[in-house]
Amino acid sequence: MPRTLHDAITDVPGIKVGHWTDRRAATGCTVVLYEPGAMPGVDVRGAAPGTHETDLLRPGYAAQALHAVVLTGGSLFGLASITGVVRWCEENGVGITFGRQRVPIVSGAVVFDLNLGRADVRPTAESGYAAASAAKAGRVAEGSVGAGTGATVAKLMGANRNLKGGIGTASELLEDGIVVGAIVAVNAVGDIVDSRDGSLVAGPRGEAGAFLDTIAGLRTGSRQQPQTDGPPEGNTTIGVVATNARLTKEQANRLATIAHDGFARAIRPVHTSVDGDTVFVMATGERDIGAARTTALEAFAARAVERAIVKGVQTAKSLAGVPSVSEWRSRP
Repeated sequence: MPRTLHDAITDVPGIKVGHWTDRRAATGCTVVLYEPGAMPGVDVRGAAPGTHETDLLRPGYAAQALHAVVLTGGSLFGLASITGVVRWCEENGVGITFGRQRVPIVSGAVVFDLNLGRADVRPTAESGYAAASAAKAGRVAEGSVGAGTGATVAKLMGANRNLKGGIGTASELLEDGIVVGAIVAVNAVGDIVDSRDGSLVAGPRGEAGAFLDTIAGLRTGSRQQPQTDGPPEGNTTIGVVATNARLTKEQANRLATIAHDGFARAIRPVHTSVDGDTVFVMATGERDIGAARTTALEAFAARAVERAIVKGVQTAKSLAGVPSVSEWRSRP
């Protein structure tokens, strides 16, 4: 299968990505920008989402263009970063004409990272503005940057056994020139699996660089640490899928639904009552796509998502006392 240039969402022409990162506070935000406006889609599967302007992106609602998506840490406080992206868009003439104004359509979602680093420091409007200002095509930084800075995974056996999550990106090229890419901030309560060989990429820390068996622990109710009240806190995986295919709004929303299959292949368990898993779609409309190729687009969108998830965790760095996968596996 041919590979695209950077194996990133920016392999879709016109798509730009910018990060703002605060490693001291272990938080950040990421902006996915398409200045002409893309056909939007969205699907929220987790039961505990924090989102902005998602209804507008669904069929039956007015928006036919989406200019930016903000993926941010800071839980609901981090939604303030969207204000800065809106301001950047306004200053740069990005938006739809409404009356005498140019109005940008900016949506977004949050991950809960307040348990790592400093809970009193969250992405602000200035953070969002900085991320939008930094947005560019080409290579995209992955791991413990942007919305992946404070991300963690594999939390079902207790917070003292989790590992660093991160943000990852991947793309897939069809032979007729259709490109589909994904960028995902991975802050899942579940474990991370590579579906290519079924191997466990990240699970709860056991002994000497090994992982515990989360599924067995769920079956028996074992936490392998002093029991705490309530479910694990601080979760959610959020992402954007972009393609150069021309889609209707209904097709873009369907693509968001199918992209969640990538979540299901790479995260175990997923879409739980303590996750707010959300996928946005941006279809730039550069290339026509027939009904026969729509199925291929859907299949490879899910593939790009699952690879982005694995890459985000594999490239993450240890931070705020939580080891990365690479550090943990290297321990004797």
